[in-house]
Amino acid sequence: MKKIIITFTIALFAITLSNSAFAQCDSIATMCVKHMTAQFISDGQQYRALLLDQESAEFNATFYGNSTYRLAACSGKSDGNLVFTIFDKEKNVLFTNKDYQNAPYWDFKVTNTLDCSIEAQLNSTLSSGCAVLLISFKQ
Repeated sequence: MKKIIITFTIALFAITLSNSAFAQCDSIATMCVKHMTAQFISDGQQYRALLLDQESAEFNATFYGNSTYRLAACSGKSDGNLVFTIFDKEKNVLFTNKDYQNAPYWDFKVTNTLDCSIEAQLNSTLSSGCAVLLISFKQ
């Protein structure tokens, strides 16, 4: 009986912690939307990851030729907490916001369709947090 109670308590704690992390990501995503102006249309997804101690998350995206995109990256309650880098299939760096004081968003035009990976990690001032990336395209 004691093992059942301990197992139940651990499971309840894990569920509570998980719900708290999702709630944190929800509020960060809501704050990140402010970077998506009316001229951009969301791709309909929110790319999220819970990051701890210098971890990084990798997201995959396809950007279609002759389109203009905006990528917004947020973590925490202020801008500049998330470092993101966009790589092509050969792992060449196409852009990193590290070169621009961790700018929270970037607009770019794609001439040819390309598959990319986007790596996100917290800046050095945060030890853990939820990373949220939003991608939208210009109307």
